[in-house]
Amino acid sequence: MIRTRRTVVLAALALAAPLTLAPPAATAPAMSPNAVVVWDLNAQTAIWDIAQQAPPQVAGRGFAMVSGAVYDAVNAIEGTPYRPYLLAPRANGRESTDAAVGTAAYRVLDAIFPAQRERLRAQYDRWLAGVPDGPAKRGGVRVGAQAAAAMITARQGDGAFDPRPWTVGTGPGQYRPTPPDFANTGAWVGFLKPFAIPDATMFRTPGPPAVTSRAYARDVDEVERLGSATSTARTADQTDAALWWHDRRSVSWGMKRDLAVTRRLDVLETARFYALADFTGTDGAIACANDKEFWHFWRPVTAIRAADTDGNPATTADPDWTPLVVTPPNPDYPSGHTCRTAAQMTAYTHFFGRDDVPFSAFSVDSGSTRHFDSFSQATAEVVEARIWAGIHFRSADVDGTTLGKAVGDHISRHHLTPRR
Repeated sequence: MIRTRRTVVLAALALAAPLTLAPPAATAPAMSPNAVVVWDLNAQTAIWDIAQQAPPQVAGRGFAMVSGAVYDAVNAIEGTPYRPYLLAPRANGRESTDAAVGTAAYRVLDAIFPAQRERLRAQYDRWLAGVPDGPAKRGGVRVGAQAAAAMITARQGDGAFDPRPWTVGTGPGQYRPTPPDFANTGAWVGFLKPFAIPDATMFRTPGPPAVTSRAYARDVDEVERLGSATSTARTADQTDAALWWHDRRSVSWGMKRDLAVTRRLDVLETARFYALADFTGTDGAIACANDKEFWHFWRPVTAIRAADTDGNPATTADPDWTPLVVTPPNPDYPSGHTCRTAAQMTAYTHFFGRDDVPFSAFSVDSGSTRHFDSFSQATAEVVEARIWAGIHFRSADVDGTTLGKAVGDHISRHHLTPRR
């Protein structure tokens, strides 16, 4: 990572979701809040708490827009040591990064959520009140506004929230909406304009195993035993992991904050790290959803209840089988969570230059904190967790990680890279 002339700053932890963090040394001086972390938390309030964009693949668009604009603003003020995402506003290095970060994030959020305009403006005004008046503040506002305007323009007509449904079938293996709500929503994600990959179809997976195959029968047996709501084969820790990874608030938000704080990233490093996290996670979700629509494979709850129709003598129907968690309203293959997580963990490995970086995050849904010693360990656990949750077959999880790693590698090698 390129070190910048700015000092390392810590996040405003009082604003964050509970995290297990290494305590600062007793002699460490008081430090200012990291503006990037603060405004990412403000974005979470707007996106999750108020707008209630619950699925991570839906919320990802807003996070990526905020993070990309913030990155371009901070990168410009720091002398553009990394390649800009959309543009590098004119800057001399004396502009206030606090003003730039707040302005970039606020203007993007204001454009996305006009219904929150009054609240967002009050939040932004309070933030700017803490920045000393003068040329630095005015310059920061100008740089942030230019970065936000470029992002807002770039995302106009990007396909967000198109009402298209998922392809539904009635034959063996074909997707159909799942209980209890039998909803059919979110297919637009697979056709959303990507942030950093050239094409959502470029990472096509080989497809799920044939429903008449032995591999498919093994997948069905595994999730039927371990993913049932009443499973006696699943351990307490496996249940905790299943609930933790399924947290709709997305524990990935907590993970990236934990890493920014415990690794003591400065403002530019945090801005670049967050942009990589949100670009890879969102584009991983886009490519994954596109692949889901291409294969439109049925979910375990459908497959197990209708196993007497699949033509496989090694599967047996259980019409009352219910998964541990409610099945999301989209096809099984590949797993969206493994696509997103693998994409992000791959980017994190590139960013830190190593895999063995410890981190943790708290989940409100499970009421627990899970700790990881490496990025690959987290990727490996989410593969198992989606089976323990009863909502994905192993083939969907494994091939999802392959897709996600390809997305993470591509973005890390082609975007936000050092210029010198």
